[in-house]
Amino acid sequence: MRQAHFVARHEREWEQFAHWLDKRADSPRGARAERGWQGLRDEDMPARYRRLCQQLALARRRGYSPVVTARLQELMQRGHNALYRPAPPRWRRALEFLVADFPRLVRAQRGCLWVSAALFVLSTVAMYCAVRWRPELVHSLFDPRQLAQFESMYDPAAPGAKLGRDSGSDLAMFGYYIANNIGIGFRTFAGGLLAGVGSLLVLVSNGVIMGAVAAHLQGIGHGGPFWRFVVGHSAPELSAIVVAGAAGLRLGLDLVAPGRRSRLDALVEGGKVGGKLCLGVLAMLLFAAFVEAFWSSIGSIPGPVKFAVGGLLWALVLGWLGWAGRGKDREGPAP
Repeated sequence: MRQAHFVARHEREWEQFAHWLDKRADSPRGARAERGWQGLRDEDMPARYRRLCQQLALARRRGYSPVVTARLQELMQRGHNALYRPAPPRWRRALEFLVADFPRLVRAQRGCLWVSAALFVLSTVAMYCAVRWRPELVHSLFDPRQLAQFESMYDPAAPGAKLGRDSGSDLAMFGYYIANNIGIGFRTFAGGLLAGVGSLLVLVSNGVIMGAVAAHLQGIGHGGPFWRFVVGHSAPELSAIVVAGAAGLRLGLDLVAPGRRSRLDALVEGGKVGGKLCLGVLAMLLFAAFVEAFWSSIGSIPGPVKFAVGGLLWALVLGWLGWAGRGKDREGPAP
């Protein structure tokens, strides 16, 4: 094939490849945020790169002019740099996962997420209303010793005490809260292996317990310290439990209704998605434990300050889960 025919035949491919390199290779983050891209698709770039390498080898073998070979050599080198650039540091990948990929993955499970949130909220509100209407119902869930412990932890007559606990240093309680929160999150997710029923039960049972305790303390006049304690860490902790519930429900659906996949393949795929969700849940629960140990328990901070900080954390958590990573949503569903 003559050089002129060769160039005319592949000119458009080279222009598209060069245009992709100019617009998307140097700044992947900016490229993901760009909407309405009409050029070479990102997923087609590796195949186009291999084709360019073949064309460069043909041009050299056929003795085409240095102008053509130099042009192809430059495109090939730029493509190689774009495809085989060093991977970002682990801390950066972890940060990108938490900032963008995890919220995007949560939104991809929006159906299970809404079911999980509805179960948890409705069970909490229903039990709160039931105990406020019939206070004796709380004794069907807790024995007198447990109720006395709750009452002492949130006794407004003990101004110097730590809210939400009887004793223990902040650091020791931080470790306790980590173990307790992660245990709840793990049970909520792992319950999905029981066809999703386990996750449903854990969500409802936690909602019932929380609603009953809140209603009882509110009814005996200990509601002020209780709400000042829970408002600080409620955003990351309760949101994490709801996300763990959604992951468990997703796992249960993959097990019960695998679709065209085999049940084992569906379970493996659901487990991978659930594992990624659990990494984000773990980070949320660690943060919640930190706030609970070092902020929520401080009884000397005025209530308005506690509620303002709690409201700010709710806004930040919901904004992060609802909007972070939006620039990547158009690239397809989360993995």
